[in-house]
Amino acid sequence: MKNVLRLTALLSALGAALPVHAMPYATPDTWGGDLASRPRLTGNWGGLRDDMARKGVVLDLDLYWMPQTITSGGKNDSNGEWGNAIATLNVDTQKAGLWPGGFFKVQTVTSFGDNVMRDTGAMVPANITWMLPSPTETDTGLQELAYTQFLSQHFGVFLGKINSIAPTNVLHGDYTTGFLNTGINLPLALAMVPLSAYGAGALYLPSHDVTLAAMVLDPDGTIMNDDLGDAFHNGVMALGSADLKIKPGGLPGHQNLTLAWSNKDRTSLVQDPANVARLLLASHYPLLGDPGPVLIEIFDKLGLPATPAPLNQESETWAAVYSFEQFLWQPAGDPKHGIGMFFSAGVSDGKANPIKYSYSLGLVGKGVVPGRPRDDLGIGWARTQFSNDFVPFLRDHFDLGLDHEDAIEVYYNASVTPWLSLSPSLQIISPALNKVLDSSGNFQNLDTTYIAGVRLGIRF
Repeated sequence: MKNVLRLTALLSALGAALPVHAMPYATPDTWGGDLASRPRLTGNWGGLRDDMARKGVVLDLDLYWMPQTITSGGKNDSNGEWGNAIATLNVDTQKAGLWPGGFFKVQTVTSFGDNVMRDTGAMVPANITWMLPSPTETDTGLQELAYTQFLSQHFGVFLGKINSIAPTNVLHGDYTTGFLNTGINLPLALAMVPLSAYGAGALYLPSHDVTLAAMVLDPDGTIMNDDLGDAFHNGVMALGSADLKIKPGGLPGHQNLTLAWSNKDRTSLVQDPANVARLLLASHYPLLGDPGPVLIEIFDKLGLPATPAPLNQESETWAAVYSFEQFLWQPAGDPKHGIGMFFSAGVSDGKANPIKYSYSLGLVGKGVVPGRPRDDLGIGWARTQFSNDFVPFLRDHFDLGLDHEDAIEVYYNASVTPWLSLSPSLQIISPALNKVLDSSGNFQNLDTTYIAGVRLGIRF
């Protein structure tokens, strides 16, 4: 077990190569304490929770309520109050008296309320949780059902239903406490990777500083589809990643290269102009939250019929992303706090994937506000550049834009108690679309969109 814990420490020190989250779960000495200091609102359940943790079982229920309002610009001025309830079960097989090195994780996500996704005018969701578990309706879905087995301190394997957007970084990517914008949290060149899917993979750590990982996923996987019999009917989505830990000037950081490839037959972006409406109906872009309806209503307005000709297909798609995180300053002897930056740049084939290039850049402070050691704050920017083959008819003939979309987000995450957080944020989005249809069916120009909101998080 000592070797397993060493492996876990290496992986979690500052980021990991790919999302592998059936992992050893850190627990406090006790879940109890007074209301202001206990790790969870409901405490230790009369000692039961502490006893479960000693036996390797940890059950969590987290609630996030996120009211947001479009204060200016966008398609419509509107308000939304979206929320997610996340239930998570972690099991350590050795602590449970079974066998060493095994870890189970089950996670469900439930959505409630309403959001402003269709009113922002943006192609990229301004809140990644709007897609969880479904971008079209409130529901409950299985986000993760995974098992990891460490065979040594250098090698492990995993399988099950993988949560591909689970946070793996230190400075960004955790949408429960940090940035909300999808483009800042995730490299959107990987737009064809499913949010959650059945799959399997392996980790290899040849040294303390290098992590290599690979996995294959069902390319059609979704949070709402739990049927294992449907998996891999249409090919695979394969991902490989190499992560290198560095420490310039004694400050921790890591650099990562991730490659993705799929042999699923997908609808090509290169189509007859009159056939593009069918393209939008037939295609699925997981990280864009189904942008089709925004563009299809424009086709309906123009009265462009779909031709009976079959849609052009692409037999494969690929993407590559380079990223890094790097602390720029830390208090002496304090590895958990400091100021750091992150960056990512991605590229795709641009033939099946509507996003040709994606970029993100940001600065984050962790525990740097005097007297607030658990608070975080950050500012981030993301650019999503669309493929030239993505609905060129609309772009060339109707001045609808769709070249690129920029987003800036500023947030402050205040840890009121260990179980209660409050995070105000402001986003400024320059939409990719120049025009959209208003409620009367007429074209209206899209201006810069301003979205203000707050996230209330409660860990029960």
